[in-house]
Amino acid sequence: MYILYYSPGTASMAVHLALLEIGAPHELRRIDIDAGEQKQADYLRLNPNGTVPTLVVDGAPYYECLALLMLLAERHPEAALAPAPGAPQRATWLQWMAHFANTLQPAFRQWFYPQDFARTEHEQDSKAFARRRIEAVWQRLDAHLSAGGPYLLGESFGVADLYATMLMRWSRNMPKPATAWPAVAALADRVRARPSWRRLYEIEGLTEWV
Repeated sequence: MYILYYSPGTASMAVHLALLEIGAPHELRRIDIDAGEQKQADYLRLNPNGTVPTLVVDGAPYYECLALLMLLAERHPEAALAPAPGAPQRATWLQWMAHFANTLQPAFRQWFYPQDFARTEHEQDSKAFARRRIEAVWQRLDAHLSAGGPYLLGESFGVADLYATMLMRWSRNMPKPATAWPAVAALADRVRARPSWRRLYEIEGLTEWV
């Protein structure tokens, strides 16, 4: 059984969705980020970064959303949530997964926490830069989906779509959210229609962007 340390609506969301899609037995342990539980000593022993998600696999803790999604997909090939090594679409899958983790997710951190990246007088410039980076990814993703959708890998749904849609949700209150791009919005609608999405909302108590 897996143990997922999570906080509603955070980067743990995609991992939780993957567990639901796979149907693997798992236990959830909620971390109250507002109360600072992620910085307490017991949790830091599991995840020294003091972030969520953390996934305990065979008794050992692992972290980083990208790594956990890839790990789950490879441990459960029967769920067909990622191309097998050597498959024609494997390179495209790796490219988008890394792009989300290395470009889009850090840009969101800069958008939400500009004070971590700039002095007070430059915070708005920092947010503007982050917004440009985020919107550029939606533009690239929209073009990719328009050329070969409906999912990131054509007809094959997988963890890349879960990752993308979690990040789309983070943009919901931005001046130009991800759903402003038609093909990106269509992907969001497909993922949000899945039973796993609805079940996660029930479990995590989420209400926005259903």
